Amino acid sequence: MIINSADLDAVDSYKLLIGSIIPRAIAWVSTLSPDGVANLAPISFFTAVGRKPPMVSISLQPRSDGKTLKDTFVNIRETGNFVVNVATLPQAHALHSSAFEFPSGIDEFEAVGLEKEASQAVSAPRIKDAPIAMECIVNRIIPVGEMNDHVVWGEVVRFHVKDELYLERGRIDTAAVAAVGRLAAEYTLVENVFTTPLEDELLKAKHKQRMARLDGQPSDWSPINTAAWSPSGSTLTKEQ
Repeated sequence: MIINSADLDAVDSYKLLIGSIIPRAIAWVSTLSPDGVANLAPISFFTAVGRKPPMVSISLQPRSDGKTLKDTFVNIRETGNFVVNVATLPQAHALHSSAFEFPSGIDEFEAVGLEKEASQAVSAPRIKDAPIAMECIVNRIIPVGEMNDHVVWGEVVRFHVKDELYLERGRIDTAAVAAVGRLAAEYTLVENVFTTPLEDELLKAKHKQRMARLDGQPSDWSPINTAAWSPSGSTLTKEQ
């Protein structure tokens, strides 16, 4: 199948991107509005973009109406800071729930049942039980394309790492994090580790093997086929 991107609308392009770029790390972004209302949002258009100073980027689309800017972006633009929290499996439902389009005046920590932890260098709070959190100061905001998307670069000014995860020489014990990532519109648990080469017998056994599901759904099921899904990255219903 060869697909000319010029023939695609934004929704079809989005579906191809999120189904092709897998797995994706999730930035569970916490912000604070100028009026002091805390916000949460899972952002899977997320990566590191620099080392000295350490820099990350997140990309944000408007809300599901295609026009209204998300509270996360507005808060970042207005306050100049945000926190990237790392989510683990026990937090997965709260992570997913924070993608719901709550009204702007709602404290989303309270709405999804999470406790706040004060940051040191930015106004945005951290998620108390997050194993890793990065306090970020906005470096630049870049408008992208025709759909009012924006890329935000943030300089990491503080790393918060649980003591048991911080090893000698500054290494993170990644095998102990139980991090949750993003596939197309679903989540994945990072639970396998390997270096190469692998044994041929193992490669043969894994060839064309479908992923195992943890939720009991059929292996070809996808939230994209439900009313809860939106190409904005938001969830349109509180329960999927």
